[in-house]
Amino acid sequence: MKNIFAFALILALIFTGCGDNSAAVTSSTSFAVIQDDAGREVALAEKPARIVVTSASFLEPLHRLGANIVGRPDSKNNMPDWAEDISSVGQVYQIDVERLLACQPDLVIVNKGMNERLLDVLAENKIPALVTEMKTFDNTTHALRTFAQVTGETAAAEEIIAQMNADIQKTVASIPHEKKCVAILHSTAQGLSVQLEGSIAGCIVEMLGWENVAAGMTPLENNPDAAPYSMETLAAQNPEIIFVTSMGNLDSIRKNMQETIDSNDAWQAIGAVKNNQLYYLPQNFFLLSPGLNYPEAVELVAKLIYPAS
Repeated sequence: MKNIFAFALILALIFTGCGDNSAAVTSSTSFAVIQDDAGREVALAEKPARIVVTSASFLEPLHRLGANIVGRPDSKNNMPDWAEDISSVGQVYQIDVERLLACQPDLVIVNKGMNERLLDVLAENKIPALVTEMKTFDNTTHALRTFAQVTGETAAAEEIIAQMNADIQKTVASIPHEKKCVAILHSTAQGLSVQLEGSIAGCIVEMLGWENVAAGMTPLENNPDAAPYSMETLAAQNPEIIFVTSMGNLDSIRKNMQETIDSNDAWQAIGAVKNNQLYYLPQNFFLLSPGLNYPEAVELVAKLIYPAS
C-alpha cells in the first residue's frame, strides 16, 4: 500500500512540473507577430519601449497611439514641434547607423523603398525592424493598424481612421462630380518625371474621381510610382489640369518650370497651360506622406480646382 501511495505522489509531482513548464511557454509567447510591408513576419517579445523611426511621416501616427520614440531623422517637412528634441539619427536619405544604435532601440520602423539597407545591421544587433510604406491613403491606414499592433492601441487607431475617412468623404461630396483629366509632374534638379497612381498626388487625384492621364504607363525601373517624362506624350494626352510636385527649392523649381514652358511652343497648346490650370503642390504634403493630414491634403487639391467648394 505504501508503494502505491509513493507512486501516486511521484506522478503528482511529475504532472505538477509539466504544468509549470506549460505556464513558462505561455509567458514567453511574443507580445505581437506582425507582417510588415516587405512581407516579413516580425515577432516582438514585448511591447517596444524605445522606438526609432527613419521617416518623419511615422512620428505623428505613432505619437497619437502612445509610442515612445527615442530616435528620428532630420527633416524639413512633417516634423512636429514635440519631436524636435528627440535624438537625430541623420538625414532621411542617409541614416547614421552609429547614431541609430546609440539610441538603444528595441524596435526600428524602416521606411520602405529608402532604408532597407539597415535591415542587415539591425539583424546583426538583434534589433527587430518593421518595414513600413506610407504613400497612398491605403498605405497610411494600413500603417496605423500596424502601429496599433506595436502599441496595443487598436481602438484608437480605428477611431483615427474613421475620422479621416469621414473628412475625406466630406470633401469629395463637396465638389462637382466632373471627370477631370490630370497630369502630375515631379520636378527635381535632375529633371521631370510623371507621377503614377501609387504616388501621393496620384492617390488623391483618384480619390477625387479624376483621371490621371499617366495611369497604366510603364514605371521607371527604380521608382514604381513614376514614369519617364515625354513632351510628345504629354502634348498628346493634353491634360486640362497639371499638378507639379517637387523636391528642392520651390522658387527655383517654379522658375525652371516656367523657363521650360516658355522655351517650347508645344507647351502652349496644352489645355492646362492655355487655361492657367498649372498648380504647384506643397512639399509638406506631397514630398513626404501627409500621414494623419491626408484629409487636409485632399481638401487642398480640391480647393485649387473648386475654390468655392
